[in-house]
Amino acid sequence: MLLPKRTKYRKVHRGRMTGRATRGNKVSNGEFGLQALEPAWITSNQIEAARVAMTRFCKRAGKVWIKIFPDKPITKKPAETRMGKGKGSPEFWVAVVKPGRVMFEIGEISEETAKEAMRLAANKLPIKCKFVRKQETDGEV
Repeated sequence: MLLPKRTKYRKVHRGRMTGRATRGNKVSNGEFGLQALEPAWITSNQIEAARVAMTRFCKRAGKVWIKIFPDKPITKKPAETRMGKGKGSPEFWVAVVKPGRVMFEIGEISEETAKEAMRLAANKLPIKCKFVRKQETDGEV
């Protein structure tokens, strides 16, 4: 499970997810990528589940890059707690993903294998995604 070693602040504001991704929207390391089509918070568990699904299908052939990192702590208050008395304690970590962001990349394998691996990974994520090739993202979003 991914999480930062240390952070400047224990708790952060919720923030906004408006607009499109301006960075990380191109396939840079591998030949194929999985691009987000919706904004979302992707938890560290979901990232790990997608990674495991891809690597298992490829039988550890090829190379996988994870282009998102969960660096935002999400707090929760305990169940059956009255309102007030401050913000809850950090429970899990999320990566803020905007539409257009390439979340995973894969290389050194055939396109059919990569496509199926990305489909399996996309099923583990709470958002709509699309399979992209390196040349497709050069001039695009």
